Amino acid sequence: MIDIIAEKLGMELWVGDYIILPVLIFIARIMDVSMATLRIIFVIQGNHRIAPVVGFFESLIWLIAISQIMVNIDNIATYVAFSAGFATGTYVGIKIEEKLAIGKVLVRVITRVEAIDLIEFLKTHDFYFTVVPAEGRYGKVNVLFFVINRERLPIVLNAIKIFNPKAFYTVESVKNASEYHLGESTRKFIFFERQSLKRK
Repeated sequence: MIDIIAEKLGMELWVGDYIILPVLIFIARIMDVSMATLRIIFVIQGNHRIAPVVGFFESLIWLIAISQIMVNIDNIATYVAFSAGFATGTYVGIKIEEKLAIGKVLVRVITRVEAIDLIEFLKTHDFYFTVVPAEGRYGKVNVLFFVINRERLPIVLNAIKIFNPKAFYTVESVKNASEYHLGESTRKFIFFERQSLKRK
């Protein structure tokens, strides 16, 4: 089929075998591996509706790519394209997932000083949180816990750096959480938060 396409375009046959075909395989691998990365993330986060759909198209694209390699099994360029597409697809999948910011995270903040400004920020911007007094190696500390939608994580991390720059914090993925305690809205404050932090 690739030879027919090359012939119709007025190209030599080797162009189809060693350029067009490897490029198509490379693109196909980027697509299916990106989907695989997203599918795994959807499964981990308990999104059982989207994961099977992504898995269907992932396997379909993979079958198309591997079938072309089997037909052209002596073509080393297809092997290189297949492997390069896998590596690139992994990177692309991670970047796509970061942009989508899917799911929820648990943020844990430990600070030795009062977190009055940070707490006020969380209250003002519709975050639900818990503050627990604790004992650390060097004395008393305050521990803040709160679960947020991941799309709001950059806002929270910027706030921590502004109000409590020496605080220790960790971020963990959360599979399930009560929606009520995430606040009334997950999106309406995003633009306002970013603008207010820029002004600070």
